[in-house]
Amino acid sequence: QVSLVESAGGLVQVGDSLSLSCTASGGDQSSYSMAWFRQAPGKEREFVAAFRRGDGKTIYGDSVKGRFSITRDRVKKAAYLQMNGLKSEDTGVYYCAATTRNWILSAMGVKESYDHWGQGTQVTVSS
Repeated sequence: QVSLVESAGGLVQVGDSLSLSCTASGGDQSSYSMAWFRQAPGKEREFVAAFRRGDGKTIYGDSVKGRFSITRDRVKKAAYLQMNGLKSEDTGVYYCAATTRNWILSAMGVKESYDHWGQGTQVTVSS
């Protein structure tokens, strides 16, 4: 059983940058595809970014393309989300997710593709 723990989010201003990390324990992180989702109050959980295990290919949600970047550190068993040019609509609870299943890239943007979830961390972008 893998456990995912996200780093603390925070309160930032529009245009700022913020980095989140997700550390996996209880499993071999290199065997997992990992992703970030977010959920704003009253809205569905939205896909943000993911990388696929093995080849490390990445995929991004349309709303964050060109601003956010997902990376992984196999040694530290961690996934990182670098968020630049933050907007007020980026506000929400950010969740880390992982799966051992080797999905095609298009399926990695679907929350049902993931088996393990972190508790979430709040990111608030203030104007």
